[in-house]
Amino acid sequence: MSEAMREMRVVVRGKSENATRMNVAAGRFSMVIDEPRSLGGTDGGPSPVQVLLMSLAGCLNVTEHEVAKQRGLKLNGMQLKIEGVMNPCAFIGCSFEERAGFQQIQVTVEADMEGATQEEIDAWLEETEARCPVTDNVRADTTISITARKQ
Repeated sequence: MSEAMREMRVVVRGKSENATRMNVAAGRFSMVIDEPRSLGGTDGGPSPVQVLLMSLAGCLNVTEHEVAKQRGLKLNGMQLKIEGVMNPCAFIGCSFEERAGFQQIQVTVEADMEGATQEEIDAWLEETEARCPVTDNVRADTTISITARKQ
């Protein structure tokens, strides 16, 4: 592995418009993250937890295709459904007995994988799960340091 491939930095920048809405940018791409009206937002974009699940879907897609290619499997197409279950009480401050994040995330994959046996599909998914960076970050303890400075 080349020295350049040992570390990859990913930078996202955001500017708050109000208490629920933030404009975020990554490279030349930008989007709005907001809360639904039921949580005081304007519903101007997906919520932060929806963006997390969207990131998982995108990363699984790339990883599944790469693993299939490396294993010599023909992946003609695929659909994902990701459902996260969480208790919002920690976030809104009504209880701190459960984690603030998802307690469970269920991913259902429908893969059009020509000629693959169920054993090959199971091994493909197992390897995909192990190699997907977003899956790893959701599962593992990742050090996050948050600092603030006055503008």
